[in-house]
Amino acid sequence: MSQTPDTIVHLLRHGEVHNPEGVLYGQRDGFHLSDLGRRMAEKVADAIKERDIVHLVSSPLERAQETGQPLADARGLQIVTDPRVIESTNVFEGKRFGKGDNALKSPATWRHLWNPFKPSWGEPYKDIAARMMSAVHDAREAATGHEAVIVSHQLPIWTTRLHVEQRSFLHDPRKRQCTLCSLTSFHFVGDRLTQVSYSEPAGDLIPTGDKKAPFSAGGATEEKRP
Repeated sequence: MSQTPDTIVHLLRHGEVHNPEGVLYGQRDGFHLSDLGRRMAEKVADAIKERDIVHLVSSPLERAQETGQPLADARGLQIVTDPRVIESTNVFEGKRFGKGDNALKSPATWRHLWNPFKPSWGEPYKDIAARMMSAVHDAREAATGHEAVIVSHQLPIWTTRLHVEQRSFLHDPRKRQCTLCSLTSFHFVGDRLTQVSYSEPAGDLIPTGDKKAPFSAGGATEEKRP
């Protein structure tokens, strides 16, 4: 059987957010792309606008929809919002992690950190993977024979990749291969996932200090088979 994919679903992480206070914004409304984030969104749209993308889904949060809008304009698509691809819940939401005010330094928060496998501080990884994969398969069906894009968030995207590659959910957040406006792409033959690829169309716009993934060079691609 040919392994040439007939459908591709791209998971697009949103661009940089304007967040000068270093708040963990999580599922909170009111956090929008920064000027740099808008440039990232424009760049990724320009990089993939000629691809056969016929379906565009976004998290309900503003930063995700703003990231998807340039691509929607370029492809003449409507953005379909899907709560299944929203950011994960987190007990630290609303806490500050910038400007020398790191909530993790407070002993009062340590009681939430006892189980990194679950994780004990937020939505269980298995639940994140389940909702994301449900949305991925619906997008695959909507774009059968073509390509779809889902604009989501770093942890849901990375958790989904760990799931399909059958890797442990336990990981170092600093080493997630999911930089701003990166694409984690699932290649399907029929309904069978045959390959995962990764690229960073806006990688050259990411400030050096924010490149926390081990493969962070602009345009770098890594492919793995589930």
